[in-house]
Formats: sequence, C-alpha cells, structure tokens
Amino acid sequence: MTGASSAGGRGGPRPARRRVGEALSAAIAPLAACSVALAGLTVWTASGAAGSPPRIAAGNGRVFLPYGNSRDTAAFFEVTNIGGGEDRLTKVTSPSDSVGRTMLSRHESSGRGADTMRMTESVRVPAGATLAMSPFDVSVMTRMNSRWRAGEVVPFVLHFRHSAPVEVLAVVVRPGS
Repeated sequence: MTGASSAGGRGGPRPARRRVGEALSAAIAPLAACSVALAGLTVWTASGAAGSPPRIAAGNGRVFLPYGNSRDTAAFFEVTNIGGGEDRLTKVTSPSDSVGRTMLSRHESSGRGADTMRMTESVRVPAGATLAMSPFDVSVMTRMNSRWRAGEVVPFVLHFRHSAPVEVLAVVVRPGS
C-alpha cells in the first residue's frame, strides 16, 4: 500500500506542475506584449507626441471689393493652430445679410498659363502652423448681396472639423491694396 500510495503521490504533482508551467508559458507572451505597448505609450505621452487638441485663432481678414458690376469676390484670412493636433477648415459662413453663398476654393496652376480655381471640401490647418490664405492659394469665394465700400467690416464664421467655430472680421479692400 505504501508503494501504491507513494507511486500515486509521485504521479499526482507532476501533471499539476506541468499545467502551471504551461499556463505561465502561455501568459508570458501577452504579458510581454502589453508591457512593451505600455512602455511605448508612456514614452510617447511623456515626450509630448501624444499631442494636444487643435487650438485655432483667426485674424487679418480681408475681402476684395468686387470690380465693376460683379457681385462675386474672395475673402482671405490667417488661420493659426497653436495646438498639438491638426484640424481642417470645413466651411465658412457669415451672419451678415450682405454676404451670399460662400465656398472654400483652391488656386491651381495648369502649367500652361491658364490658372483655375477649384472648390474644395476642406483645407488642412497643421498643428503649430498658420494657414495664410491668398489669391494664389486658398481663399473663400463669396457673393455680396448688397454693395460694399472700401473700409467696411464684414463678419465671417470659420467652421472646423474638430474645433469650435471661430468668428472673424474681414475688412473690405480694393484688390492689390
């Protein structure tokens, strides 16, 4: 009996130890992967690369006084993102009845002397950078509903994908001034 019980005693713990060893071996790979991921995220966050949300400011608004009998014109703004994440300008509106429909547009060179303006859905505003609109790059095409005079101020609202809308004023100027 003693021999049988000692044989049974030796046989019992070995399979249990083997199962514990197999379980530990199976747990090491996911544990190591989680540790590496956590360490990487910690370094990424500590270095500031995790970023902060975009922080948008706008100013230096100008809108061209239309020439002749035309009612179509363009507005330009400087849009600065001092935040850590990029944003996109998606739309420009105006609370003023003097402003009609507005559209974001981009100047494109054909390379053959005839340049064009193309409507665009949105414009990138990189983190830590300024988008300086101009007649040669990005602008806001608009139509005036009533006559403007040079020096008047027209309100606009810039809308972004992530940031809150930003109200900005544009001074009516003669093109080239």
